[in-house]
Amino acid sequence: MSNVAWDFSGRVVAVTGSASGMGADAVRAFAAAGAEVYGLDIDEERGSEVAAGAGARFLRCDVTDAAAVEAAFDRIEQDAGRLDVLINNAGGFWHQHTTESLPTSEWDAVVDLNLKGVFLCTRRAMPLLRRSPAGRIITLSSLAGQTAVYRSSPAYAAAKAGVLALSRVFAYELAPDGVTSNAIAPSAVMTDRIREVRGPDERARTEASIPLGRYGTTGEIANWMMFLASDEAAYMTGQTVTVNGGRFMA
Repeated sequence: MSNVAWDFSGRVVAVTGSASGMGADAVRAFAAAGAEVYGLDIDEERGSEVAAGAGARFLRCDVTDAAAVEAAFDRIEQDAGRLDVLINNAGGFWHQHTTESLPTSEWDAVVDLNLKGVFLCTRRAMPLLRRSPAGRIITLSSLAGQTAVYRSSPAYAAAKAGVLALSRVFAYELAPDGVTSNAIAPSAVMTDRIREVRGPDERARTEASIPLGRYGTTGEIANWMMFLASDEAAYMTGQTVTVNGGRFMA
């Protein structure tokens, strides 16, 4: 957790993919800074635990389902009457593949989760964010969307590259309303998903490839979310913050 004393009192924050990893830390961090936080996830058990521990609220939501997204944001609008910050964090992939080994069904599922979900949530949130005096969209991309120098999933890489473009589209469309949209592109953050899809040897090779010599933490990414949501970042929009320990420099 950062030592910076952010204050989000009076602001309403929605975090997708809130049950674990970066999303869970975002829920905790924004709630600790005084925000009214809504965590959205399909994992009701873990999502509820994170929300309860942080003093936040949990809504079960499949971000790939348009009706579920509408219902979740309808609930936020009914309960809170507003939305100031949208954190598009839900995403990931389940298996490392080459283009030839990737099943079509998995392509569809990964692209839906990582790209369609961002579109659906942001589209529904836009009317609420336009009414906010400090509307912010923060979308999680990945180093995989910027370069192809390590193994992941073709579907994940393509979706995360699409997320960067979509984030810029949001910035352009919402700039007249004073709403900002920025992306964060992490790399090699130690999460449960990384432990599941990459074995110990591969994780060690990855760590050795990072100039700063270690994996990032979920808390460090949550700190960047808070900066981009803050008043201090009000003049920053349409940008990608690359947080990767120097693994990729451009």
